[in-house]
Amino acid sequence: MEAAQGDRIIVHGRTVGATDRHGVILEVRGEGGAPPYVVRFDDGHETVMYPGGDFAVDHGHAN
Repeated sequence: MEAAQGDRIIVHGRTVGATDRHGVILEVRGEGGAPPYVVRFDDGHETVMYPGGDFAVDHGHAN
């Protein structure tokens, strides 16, 4: 997985009925776009993430 600062992310819900979470990558801490990523979700929550299989990146669509 490769991402850049400003890319939008989507974390898909893991259970039936769970909603997707959307956010923006504030910082890429790995080399060459590799994780970990500092992410601010649309609800204002910020966290450091290592993406799993439920994670998608929308490149170049920053807020």
